[in-house]
Amino acid sequence: MRDTRMNRGSRLRDWLLEGTNRAPQGPYESEEQVQAQGHTNPWWKVMCLTGVDYFSTLGYQPGIAALAAGALSPIATLVLVLLTLFGALPVYNRVAAESPHGQGSILMLERLLPFWGGKLMVLALLGFATTDFVITITLSAADASAHLIENPFFKSALEGQQVLVTLVLVALLGVVFLRGFREAIGLAVALVILYLVLNAVVVGRGVLEVIAHPEVFDNWRAALLTKSANPLVLLGISLVLFPKLALGLSGFETGVAVMPQVQGDPSDTAAQPKGRTRNTRKLLTTAALIMSVFLLASSLATTLLIPAEAFDKGGEANGRALAFLAHKYFGDAFGTVYDFSTIAILWFAGASAMAALINLVPRYLPRYGMAPEWTQASRPLVLLFTVIAFLVTILFRADVDAQGGAYATGVLVLISSASLAVFLSARAHKERAASVAFAVITLIFFYTTVVNVIERPDGLRIALFFIFAIVVVSLVSRVLRSTELRVESIELDEAARLFLAEEAKGNIRIIANRKNAGDVLEYDGKEAEVRFDTHIPLEDPILFLEVTVDDASDFTDVVEIQGFQVGRHKILRARAASVPNAIAAILLYVRDRTSKIPHVYFGWTEGNPFLFAARFILFGEGDIAPVTREILRQAEHDPKRRPAVHVGG
Repeated sequence: MRDTRMNRGSRLRDWLLEGTNRAPQGPYESEEQVQAQGHTNPWWKVMCLTGVDYFSTLGYQPGIAALAAGALSPIATLVLVLLTLFGALPVYNRVAAESPHGQGSILMLERLLPFWGGKLMVLALLGFATTDFVITITLSAADASAHLIENPFFKSALEGQQVLVTLVLVALLGVVFLRGFREAIGLAVALVILYLVLNAVVVGRGVLEVIAHPEVFDNWRAALLTKSANPLVLLGISLVLFPKLALGLSGFETGVAVMPQVQGDPSDTAAQPKGRTRNTRKLLTTAALIMSVFLLASSLATTLLIPAEAFDKGGEANGRALAFLAHKYFGDAFGTVYDFSTIAILWFAGASAMAALINLVPRYLPRYGMAPEWTQASRPLVLLFTVIAFLVTILFRADVDAQGGAYATGVLVLISSASLAVFLSARAHKERAASVAFAVITLIFFYTTVVNVIERPDGLRIALFFIFAIVVVSLVSRVLRSTELRVESIELDEAARLFLAEEAKGNIRIIANRKNAGDVLEYDGKEAEVRFDTHIPLEDPILFLEVTVDDASDFTDVVEIQGFQVGRHKILRARAASVPNAIAAILLYVRDRTSKIPHVYFGWTEGNPFLFAARFILFGEGDIAPVTREILRQAEHDPKRRPAVHVGG
């Protein structure tokens, strides 16, 4: 019985961890994967792939806007559209130019904010990105269930089952990903074209109804006059209200995340893919223009044609304003086609978000040494995020309006960070006019974010939970993996190669030295001290090794070694993220290159071992000798082939 349980447990573990070194799923493939598999497509097709997230917000945006701003919804939406076209679009056009390989604004901030500050910034942004994608799953599923429940053919059977239906849709999404999922761009194109055509029909009919019945416009103007007769006051109120509509800004970060899939020019290079950048800008601009037209027209039509009470919770237009118009003006048959089109694109938006989530961790954290091994497999991540989506759905009771604030928080933080990255980039390039413009845009987005967080703090709470979880797991993983070699490759200049070739004629003895004055007196004294403490024969030559830490927050790097001669002393100098890891990697490299076991010599260090451990983790130094010995022990299990470590003094 016990053996049976163990076998079942082993099979379950093998199934969960299957494909640990998998290729990324969905549209968030790495640059290398896209090029290897030839997954590039015309920009308009990739726009449809990102559009399942961006355009699907039409399913709930008009209703949320009407509920949040009332009669001012069209004016607040106009403010949103202006910010889209003259704020978010210029920002992400620049992001596309400076991060053409799909890493987006997060990579820009990582480059602009080096060392641990940059890494912590990335971890925080990953927390908000996780919030964005998780809420995309739950919000899309909740709105899809609202369209299904309010459909006249299903209402009697499903009424009052919003949470249950949403959980079923989320579970279905999880099951699909557990079995393995590859988003088909052809399906995305078909869904987006069908959805946009149906929306054009519905919104167009709504605009015609407004034109044909001018009394609804008069009623809307009367409703505005109850707030104020001064247009500037109405605009001011709209400026205060528009942050509640900010979820209509989603889709830009996704647009740059899928850049590797955008076809460029034959002349494109990895360093300068100008064609891909140009076509991505076409993608972003076209998507923004299409969405702007739909947002304005749908806001006007739904606000003027739908009674205000229908937008309230439990109302027929709550979370499904355009579907309400589709049923009202075209009948239940067309309305049902519209409902299922909306359900399909919303579910696909959830699938896109799940694909982003299970590739978010492998894209960033492994480079920092902050990803546990099991995160390289998709199924544990799918189970984890499905459970989280269940909890979020239950927490918000599958309420579309309640989740709007949390979703907007994730979207706004990412756009604000992109604006900040672009501003810092423009300032670094001494572009005065661009710096001023992007500074203003950044302030507007930060204002929008702060207002949204103050009024609806749920998104911040969820993001803080994710940030805390990511930081804790990342730091624990970094500590546990700190004694890996952490060196991608070793490169020697000509002088360093000559020094090694000369040393290989006899015993290879290397003294690890922290450079001070770097003169003959320093090396004479160090050599005499080490020979006395460790009894190195006078006839054996000595080679000094000096490793300087450049960015200790990096996990892996390429170690470049240069050879220098000071008097009669030969010195190898290198820069790396961590001194012990670099020394261990260099010793193994010397062994493999010369077929001789090198000996390395250290002096004893004195101090608190806990402080030394912290210095090693944070600054790449600490008690170097024992850490180097441990790294070598883990890297080379055969003691006979392991470089020898000596400590004296």
